[in-house]
Amino acid sequence: QIRGAPLIAVVAMLSISVEIETLLSKPCENSAKFACDIINEKLAYMRTSRPTAVNLFNACDFMSNLVKDEASKENSNRDSIFSSFTKAAQTMLKQDLEENLAQGKFGLEAIKEDCKEKIKTMGRINLLTHCNTGSLATTGYGTALGVVRSLHSNGLLQECYATETRPYNQGSRLTAFELVHDEIPGKLITDSMVSFLMKKGDVQAVVTGADRIALNGDTANKIGTYQIAMAAEYHSVPFYIVAPTSTIDLNLINGDLIPIEERAAEELTYIG
Repeated sequence: QIRGAPLIAVVAMLSISVEIETLLSKPCENSAKFACDIINEKLAYMRTSRPTAVNLFNACDFMSNLVKDEASKENSNRDSIFSSFTKAAQTMLKQDLEENLAQGKFGLEAIKEDCKEKIKTMGRINLLTHCNTGSLATTGYGTALGVVRSLHSNGLLQECYATETRPYNQGSRLTAFELVHDEIPGKLITDSMVSFLMKKGDVQAVVTGADRIALNGDTANKIGTYQIAMAAEYHSVPFYIVAPTSTIDLNLINGDLIPIEERAAEELTYIG
């Protein structure tokens, strides 16, 4: 299974490229129309998968327009259209990693500025993150967890608190694993511990990812993010959403219009 808004989009496009290669291994029509029909059929199917994460829809829109433009060129055919699609998918793979590294740098600079007094006093600070936004949710490095990695590599991270992220436990199953794997100092906490830690002054900043961002900045993310944001505001803890531009939905003016995925009840009632 693939999860993580940025990774879902990239893997979806790469999977279509793999299907194209499989198709080309057999005799098939060489017309531009044939290629367009095949790709648009696959893109339409991909759109039915996850409703909240907009990265996939933006990738489908981009690829659909790319195929349309390529088909309008003189002497375009099946091979030229398929080739353009595959090259674009490979570019998305490379671009996502580059964007993650850039977000890590931007997040580092923002936190250094916003928390400069605390850094001056403490030397190193504690971050808190929710769900999983690292290498297991992107093509590499991560979005919010990429910021954690950047602070750690610059000697500014004391500890990263990772919430369990109920009910599917992405924090305990994935984020905790990444922290241990990369030898980043961290601590797994229950979701209900967040406010208490902030009250104690143990959290200096919060970083999370996003599934979709509306034009006004409203953000949809893993369930539980909202109350963490409220707790952060109450305790005057800086709260950062870390996401690539592909997560922004230019068609929605606010978060009330973001479709929310209703997960299966079994995620709450079953373990394993």
